[in-house]
Parts: sequence; C-alpha cells; structure tokens
Amino acid sequence: MKNYTITVNGNVYDVTVEENTNGAPAAAPAPRAAAPAPAPAAKPAAAGAAGSISITAGAAGKVVDVVAAPGTAVKKGDPVVVLEIMKMETPVVAPQDGTIASVDVAKGETVESGAVLATMNA
Repeated sequence: MKNYTITVNGNVYDVTVEENTNGAPAAAPAPRAAAPAPAPAAKPAAAGAAGSISITAGAAGKVVDVVAAPGTAVKKGDPVVVLEIMKMETPVVAPQDGTIASVDVAKGETVESGAVLATMNA
C-alpha cells in the first residue's frame, strides 16, 4: 500500500492506494478529507526577471494567446493571457494596476491549475 496526499481545488486529501497483484479489481478505500494545507510560500523572484505579483491559471487549459508582453502597463481587469478551458476561451486578467514583469508561458503550451502564467509589479 502507498499513501499519497492529493490537493484538489485547495482541498487536501490523504489517499491510500493498494497494489493489486492478482488481476482482480481492488476495492480502494474512499478518500478522507484532511485539514486544509497552509498556502505555499511565495517563490523568491529571480533577480530582475519575475515580478512580486503572480498571475496564475484558475484551471488547467491551453494557452491560446499572450496579450501582454513584459514591460506592458496594465490596469486591474486587463487580459494578460487567454486560456482555452473546456473549449472556451477564458481571459486571465491582471489582479491590480501595474507593469508586466515576465510572461512564463507561450502560445500553445498546456498549463495546470495554479500554474504561474505571468508576474507583475505594482
């Protein structure tokens, strides 16, 4: 048996997986909810490359457009990256006024939920 901790939409689950060696389906125990994990600490910004504010993907998807390039001034709500999520184009917007410091994805790239798409400075 192996124990895993899985985080789904901010909820943490401890899961035990039993290896089946005889070919028959194994009954897996239902996942049990654990206490929510503390938010991960912010990664230190690379010298001169990343901004202090991360713009992250709200869901897994494919990058269909990068709207703002590094150095672009943006207002709160301005689109920075456009993701295709479940066949719908969804803009990922600036959380506040500032300047784009880095764009960490490229058009056509697939990203996971929570992935840093870009960074900005206020």
